[in-house]
Amino acid sequence: MRIALGCDHAGFRLKEAIKAYLASKGFRVLDEGTYSEDAVDYPDLAKKVVHDIKQNRADFGILICGTGVGMSISANRVKGIRAALCLFPEMAKLAREHNNANVLVLPGRFLGVELAQWIVDAFLSSNFEGGRHSQRIEKIERMMED
Repeated sequence: MRIALGCDHAGFRLKEAIKAYLASKGFRVLDEGTYSEDAVDYPDLAKKVVHDIKQNRADFGILICGTGVGMSISANRVKGIRAALCLFPEMAKLAREHNNANVLVLPGRFLGVELAQWIVDAFLSSNFEGGRHSQRIEKIERMMED
């Protein structure tokens, strides 16, 4: 599985920890930056990760900023992207199962590494259930056209 990672300066340390964690578990990681704690604009990094998904260079994305809110808003502007800001493993599991989320967003200022790893595990080990959830995803996609 290929995972694209992106963060702003506030998410840099957590991104580095998640990158190492994913690599240790055998995932192919595409690190789209940022590469330091120097200030950057989070929409630029979100754009790189969501385009990796849209261009089939990555199966899923993980975005990290200070609160996760900016990355969520940015990523969800792109049709076909369903980014979910998750604070707990159960949220990540349900984001995949019910919302077919393809981007996990983490708040770098509010999570420790171990909890973030549990959230990542829950996200990547869950699958979309389809069924009644499919029609809801289709409605969301149609909203992007209005």
